[in-house]
Amino acid sequence: MVALAGIPMDAAAIMSSVLEGILYGFSVLMCLGTIWTFTYKRHVQDVNRPIAVVATLLFVLSTAHIVVDIIHLEHGLVKYRDTFPGGPVAFFADVTQVTFVIKNAIYTLQTLLGDGVVIYRCYVVWQSAWVIAIPCMMWCGVAASGVCSVYYFSQASMAEVENFFAAKIGHWVAAFLSSTLATNMLSTGLLAYRIWTIERKVSAVCTMKRKVPILRVLIDAAVLYSAALGSSIICFGLWNDGLYVMGDLIVPIISITFYMIFIRVATSQSNQHYPSAAHRETTETERRKLQQHPLQPLIHRPNDSKFSLGDSSSSKVETHPLT
Repeated sequence: MVALAGIPMDAAAIMSSVLEGILYGFSVLMCLGTIWTFTYKRHVQDVNRPIAVVATLLFVLSTAHIVVDIIHLEHGLVKYRDTFPGGPVAFFADVTQVTFVIKNAIYTLQTLLGDGVVIYRCYVVWQSAWVIAIPCMMWCGVAASGVCSVYYFSQASMAEVENFFAAKIGHWVAAFLSSTLATNMLSTGLLAYRIWTIERKVSAVCTMKRKVPILRVLIDAAVLYSAALGSSIICFGLWNDGLYVMGDLIVPIISITFYMIFIRVATSQSNQHYPSAAHRETTETERRKLQQHPLQPLIHRPNDSKFSLGDSSSSKVETHPLT
């Protein structure tokens, strides 16, 4: 077997399980926070169902992953400790183990869900299918490389297991990590740029402070996720078995990053900032409208350089593009 840098595989398995458990606990708290912010003092029909579905799927996948990870750890350290050739170290290095394959399948699904949500947000704020054309093609590349890597995990020969990083399976893993990092960075960049341009235009007419914090949370979440993926790519390039640790940690990190954004969006919806009628650039007509309809927010329409007053039903969509 090719010698790998870093800690032994059995120690790596224990470390990844402990760290994943900590991050999973944090993600559960944030999931509960997300549910609370979207349901507190709201009617059932007012709950954002798409976000509720995504939050639930993230929780289910991260829960399934840590359960399978614990089973995998128990198999290596207890069940097959004395019967598997090579002991626990060889067991945890064997990528053909059913529990290892299932873990990576869940990781692939979690990644596809997260990247898909970011791309959908891009479409919502840009309202253009052309803008998300490249991210969608890259997402298909993530799906293809992820499915192929899981398949080759299950079909790997002993020679490929012993030479994981240099084998075909390692190439698929590298393609998966690189493509998901590129997809996430491009989609997040497009999303952040659009929110920033809208906020800059709106700030010339009214005091609107909520999108800058949303933008900061969006960037923080992207940096956290990108740092985890970047660490995985570095470990792969160095043939370091820390890659196995990072692979387990990324699943709860994906959940945490999205819960960060969901909670910020929910609190933003609960604290509306309305325009001032005394603004020196506000026209006399809009000033009269504000006096007649003081609860209507100022709406910036993406395809219109002007700003107009709208009803509460339309403002829910246009003033909160992340939902």
